[in-house]
Amino acid sequence: MNSDQKSVLVISAHAADFVWRCGGAIALHQEKGYAVTIVCLSYGERGESAKLWKQGDMTLDQVKTARRGEAEAAAQALGAHDIQFMDAGDYPLELDRDAKFELVDLMRKVQPDFMLSHSFYDPYNTDHMYATEVAMECRMIAQAWGHNPGEKVLGAPQLYLFEPHQTEQMQWKPDVFLDISDVWEKKKA
Repeated sequence: MNSDQKSVLVISAHAADFVWRCGGAIALHQEKGYAVTIVCLSYGERGESAKLWKQGDMTLDQVKTARRGEAEAAAQALGAHDIQFMDAGDYPLELDRDAKFELVDLMRKVQPDFMLSHSFYDPYNTDHMYATEVAMECRMIAQAWGHNPGEKVLGAPQLYLFEPHQTEQMQWKPDVFLDISDVWEKKKA
C-alpha cells in the first residue's frame, strides 16, 4: 500500500458481517481510492453457519473453510485491498491478550484514516458488541507510545459503526449517511 494512499480498516466479528453491514461503504471507498483492509475476528463457524451445519456430516474445519471462501469472494467483489482472518472462534467471540496485540499490530501497519465495526448495542448477538469493544481497546493500545516502543503508533482514526440488524430494537441513531447508489451493483454482487 502506498503510504500516501488513504486507508480503511473494517473489523468484523464474523466472516459474513462486513458484507451486508458495510459492503456499500467498502465498495464506495475503494472506488474513491482508499485501500480497504478487512479483518474477520472469527469465521462465524458456530453461530452464523446454520445452513452449512444443516447439510449434515460437516466438521468445524469444513465450515471454517467454506466461510473463508465466501468472505474472500465477497471482499474481492467489493474491491477490498486485503482480508485477514483471526480465527478467534464465535458464540462466544473472545480474544486473548496475544490476539488483541495481533490486532494492534494490524492497526499500526494499516494506519487507517478511519475504521468500521459493529454497533455498540446488539442484544441478539453479543459477539458484535464485543468486536467493537475490542476495536476500541486495540485502537487505544495502538496509540500508546509505550506499547512496543519504537514502532509507529496509530493516530486517532474515527470509528464508525455499522448499521445493525433490527435497527428499531437496538437504539440505533445514525448520524452519518453514505450514498452508495454508484456502487449498488457491486454491493449486490
